Amino acid sequence: MKYLRCLSPAVVLLLLSVTGLDMDHLQAENLNLLSPDEHKLVLNRGMRVLPRDCYEMLMASSGQARDGVYLIQPGDSPIVAYCAMQEGGWTVVQHITVNSSVNFDRTWAEYKKGFGFITGDHWLGNDYLHQLTRGPARYKLGIKLVDQDAVTKMGQYDPFLVEDEASAYRLRLGLFEGTTVDALTLDTENYLHDNQKFTTKDRDNDNYFQNCAKLEFQGVPGGGWWYDACAGANLNRRNVIYWQKDCNKERLCKYAWMMVRPSDTVKLIQSGDCKKDEL
Repeated sequence: MKYLRCLSPAVVLLLLSVTGLDMDHLQAENLNLLSPDEHKLVLNRGMRVLPRDCYEMLMASSGQARDGVYLIQPGDSPIVAYCAMQEGGWTVVQHITVNSSVNFDRTWAEYKKGFGFITGDHWLGNDYLHQLTRGPARYKLGIKLVDQDAVTKMGQYDPFLVEDEASAYRLRLGLFEGTTVDALTLDTENYLHDNQKFTTKDRDNDNYFQNCAKLEFQGVPGGGWWYDACAGANLNRRNVIYWQKDCNKERLCKYAWMMVRPSDTVKLIQSGDCKKDEL
């Protein structure tokens, strides 16, 4: 795959401003996560060489790319993703609103390829999480939580890796820092999500005698997650967002995001190292 380091910032900004293109040619493996009316929202649909992730897109635009929907290509095929550019070029892989109209009680196949709406509540897809985090750069995971009082807390795990489907999308996490509690690697409530396999209602890989994804609270199942037995954190339960002491039944949170980006600053735009056939 050719990278955006071979495009000048001026060329990238020109491509970002392209309008009037035939949307019938918009190609993305997960285009179903955008309604037909939202195809026009894809901000880099004129680009011939796609970024691997949102951070690469931000660097190629010299920091000028704005928040929104972009085509990226972490694997063999393009996908659409929401990019949080103002926060540093994060690729959003999950967003949920408490009592969301999007149902997160999904099958293994649905969690594999993603569901919901890129511009709202969604799960990008376990396959794409694996493609993004397998490298070549090391990636980190960002967690953003907003409670009922509009207080925002952030946490990061560096590095962050989701293994392939053969490994049941096992979660691998590194060191934590942030203003949220460490709900994934610190076993304060006898739950350890790090190194766990992914579980859905039709694929039980957790450490409990029942399927954690099927367990209900107020009639709503848990949804897919990297359960232990079962959860001190679960950002896919749509009636109560769980994150230990930060978000729970007593301390309700309104929103939650999961985002990824390279853990180290990568200089993508270099001069004098491009061949003509790379443009």
